[in-house]
Amino acid sequence: MQPTIEGFFDDDTSTVTYVVYHRENGQAAIIDPVLDYDPNAGRTHTLSADKVIAFIRAKSLSVAWILETHAHADHLSAARYLKKILGGQIAIGNRIAQVQGVFKKIFNLEPEFHLDGSQFDHLFEHDEIFQVGPLQAQALFVPGHTPADMAYRFGDTIFVGDTLFMPDVGTARCDFPGGDAHALYRSIQKLLSFPDTTRLYMCHDYPPPTRPPHWITTVRAQRDSNIHVHDGITEEAFVKMREARDATLGMPVLILPSIQVNIRAGNLPPQESNGVSYLKIPLNAL
Repeated sequence: MQPTIEGFFDDDTSTVTYVVYHRENGQAAIIDPVLDYDPNAGRTHTLSADKVIAFIRAKSLSVAWILETHAHADHLSAARYLKKILGGQIAIGNRIAQVQGVFKKIFNLEPEFHLDGSQFDHLFEHDEIFQVGPLQAQALFVPGHTPADMAYRFGDTIFVGDTLFMPDVGTARCDFPGGDAHALYRSIQKLLSFPDTTRLYMCHDYPPPTRPPHWITTVRAQRDSNIHVHDGITEEAFVKMREARDATLGMPVLILPSIQVNIRAGNLPPQESNGVSYLKIPLNAL
């Protein structure tokens, strides 16, 4: 049984949010939802998430899961907002506690912030099977970009998170805390071991000027032509390339605000005595 998929591309963060379902009036999963954020004003808004809500309601879907592939560094998660409106369980891989431990120290978060993933409704074990209505899904552990990345497989379709990009763009960076280029190479090989016709849905697309954004490819296309990791590229060659490339990259614009929200499952930091939530900017810490 194969899923029906609707993708929503956010131009500001180059992120694709997905709604996955089998039929109208059935259950759905939302993958990697975006909460819009204006860094100049320090304001959030919900235009991107509201498009997802409108689609869910138009198809008379009920939300079973809100799935995060990892604690993103390039956009804030709308998971908590969507749960409030639509319901569903917010879920992520069970290694999120490792990521929380790293960033609690960097941001010197409040003592009450627990390092056990309890901010999420469900923590997936490696290869755990779960249901979205009649659709059977599998949570695949694919570390490297971070220590906690997951991909989600529905039939012949895999949502790969931040492992692979489109073949002409390459692969995800590995220089965030806990990242590991060796682990990413092995995770990619795990994904590329599925049948050639398996559809791979990207979390992001950063297209060259010659084409519009696109986010669907196949195992065969990646094996044939991914500029970083096509067939014949050894682990040693990939790691050398990835580490050299990462050394030239600046930090994502939204890494500091997004991580603080995303390790909380989309919750803003606790309000202070004046009723306002604050995001921290750690100076000279990254």
